[in-house]
Amino acid sequence: MKNDLFPGQAFPLGATVYPTGINFCVFSKNCETVELLLFDHPTAPTPSRVIHLHPITNHTFYYWHIFIRGLKAGQVYGYRVYGETRLQDGLRFDGSKVLVDPYARAVITDCYDRQAACQPGDNCAQAMRSVVVDPHAYNWQGDQPLHVPFAHSLIYEMHVAGFTHHPNSGVEAARRGTFAGLIEKIPYLKALGVTAVELLPVQQFDAQDAPWPESNYWGYSPVALFAPHRAYASRRDPLGPVDEFRDMVKALHKANIEVILDVVFNHTAEGNQDGPMLSLRGFENRAYYILEQDDKSHYANFTGCGNTLNANQSIVRRMIMDCLRYWVTEMHVDGFRFDLASVLARDEWGQPLRSPPILWEIESEPMLAGTKIIAEAWDAAGLYQVGSFIGDRWAEWNGKFRDDVRRFLKGDRQTVKDLAARLTASRDVFAQVQRDPNRSINFITCHDGFTLNDVVSYNDKHNEANGQQNQDGTDQNHSWNCGIEGVTTDPRIATLRTQQIKNLITILLVSQGTPMLLMGDEVRRTQNGNNNAYCQNNDLSWFNWEQLNHEDTLLRFMRGLIRFTQESGLFREHEFWRGTPNPISPYVTWHGTHIGQPDWGDDSHSLAFSLHHPRTGDHLHVILNAYWEALRFELPPLPAGMGWWRILDTALAAPDDFCDPAAAPRVKGSSYQVEARSSVLLLAQSDN
Repeated sequence: MKNDLFPGQAFPLGATVYPTGINFCVFSKNCETVELLLFDHPTAPTPSRVIHLHPITNHTFYYWHIFIRGLKAGQVYGYRVYGETRLQDGLRFDGSKVLVDPYARAVITDCYDRQAACQPGDNCAQAMRSVVVDPHAYNWQGDQPLHVPFAHSLIYEMHVAGFTHHPNSGVEAARRGTFAGLIEKIPYLKALGVTAVELLPVQQFDAQDAPWPESNYWGYSPVALFAPHRAYASRRDPLGPVDEFRDMVKALHKANIEVILDVVFNHTAEGNQDGPMLSLRGFENRAYYILEQDDKSHYANFTGCGNTLNANQSIVRRMIMDCLRYWVTEMHVDGFRFDLASVLARDEWGQPLRSPPILWEIESEPMLAGTKIIAEAWDAAGLYQVGSFIGDRWAEWNGKFRDDVRRFLKGDRQTVKDLAARLTASRDVFAQVQRDPNRSINFITCHDGFTLNDVVSYNDKHNEANGQQNQDGTDQNHSWNCGIEGVTTDPRIATLRTQQIKNLITILLVSQGTPMLLMGDEVRRTQNGNNNAYCQNNDLSWFNWEQLNHEDTLLRFMRGLIRFTQESGLFREHEFWRGTPNPISPYVTWHGTHIGQPDWGDDSHSLAFSLHHPRTGDHLHVILNAYWEALRFELPPLPAGMGWWRILDTALAAPDDFCDPAAAPRVKGSSYQVEARSSVLLLAQSDN
């Protein structure tokens, strides 16, 4: 018998590498005993060694631990946890299931079968396994998170695999759909003007958590919160995903592009009471999850995904904080977008808290002080907190921006007042004193819903491919197909759609707040009207790189406008634009077809405004005409020797739709005719 086993210690949790071996530690309050399984090969059907943890020697309070001398990083392992199954009390121990360490830094999925984890009996040969990782065994070459202010940011929401998975991506087959593949496309992101990529979930998720035969493409089905998703790595060795992810982060940082992770701390892939036993459920079900109070055999479902993490329970809160610290300190990420963040505001019984401990802890954690934290401030059970989310630092996805801008350009009534509020960082929603306006994350589209092309091409969702009889996905799209549903050969409608896309992008980029683009919108990526493509791991969701040739004029328009707004001091302010002229900070003046006379009526479909920055001298005039006829707008008078120069007019064909300031034509006269459903951007410049 080997003499390599020692009691170990109750901290840190997970598998920790030391010079002489590995310390293993897991939490389980109510189990009877724990077994540690060691595998000689990642896909070995059975463990080479099973180590029984003694309930006294290897057990301190609620923690089970052991130190094994001679083990090294790369060791593959798993757990079996034994105890009572009393469903009415929320206990679900099952020693026949092999469990993933909740703190696993890497996971093996090569032989995984979700059904084997759902059905009774031993699933060892088909289970996910954990991998020991030494987070310090990597040369960062001096890399650090970038700490780019929100005021200087343009976020690009993207899917790691979908970005390069298409055969026409130009990426070698073995690297398509991987972190390594994304590295090859960094020059494209840089040329677009992106300052941060927001990655759909890259924490290890269960791709089999979707209606057969589809896959969970988006990844909102986590299993191991500390581990990069194995399928996104081109390297197949046990430690490959960790190092390849870090290679990607380091390469993006060299291009001055931040990395924001979309993190899922509200539910897991273990689903409802009929779901698989993968990890947390088997370690301590009633600690990790919120259970129904009148029937603890069932899970509270505030997420719409079958279960809800018990985020304000002390053990779960510690796990979330340890996870965030790990991704920042050891993986160098720059920020997090918290999926269904309002779930984290619920207590252990599911009731909303006025002062949620986990949310305040995230905000006040020193290791996260320079990190972007962005909330999706709602959940699936009706808790909506946009504008009322706690804290002094949280940014929030502004769903009202998306809806109100779409409604205005669609031609709905009673939209102009709301549009003005969205243009000015939604001060009516985010009313806290001294709030940074850039904490409003403005977007027209995101992964969840229509793409930009589909917003102007479909009145209704078309989700039949998802296999749910078109019952999934929202019906509130605020979209307009411009006259024909879907693909058209009518040149009039095609031109109008392109114009509407440019209008949507123009409003996004001339609004105060932090803009976010959806992957592929810049080249009119379409999902054929599917507004819930979570299970579509195919060319319906992938970035089609041939579109760069088909939509080169739109791409030019967007690159130019992004560059223009990113370089303007008006859009890099940390204070809300003021409504009255002053000598020190930017201010906004509202107009209609006549100067100083905006039409706030219910039937108004146009609005103009001027932005002036007294310190930098930036002076812009923006005209937005969502009316179905052309309107002539008076222009604000300028001092002698100054004139208005046309930067943008979405009614014009390329290359006149956008002009760099040095090449912009001067506007003649004191008014400008704005064509139906179009936008105009003018810049005040010297005549000399």
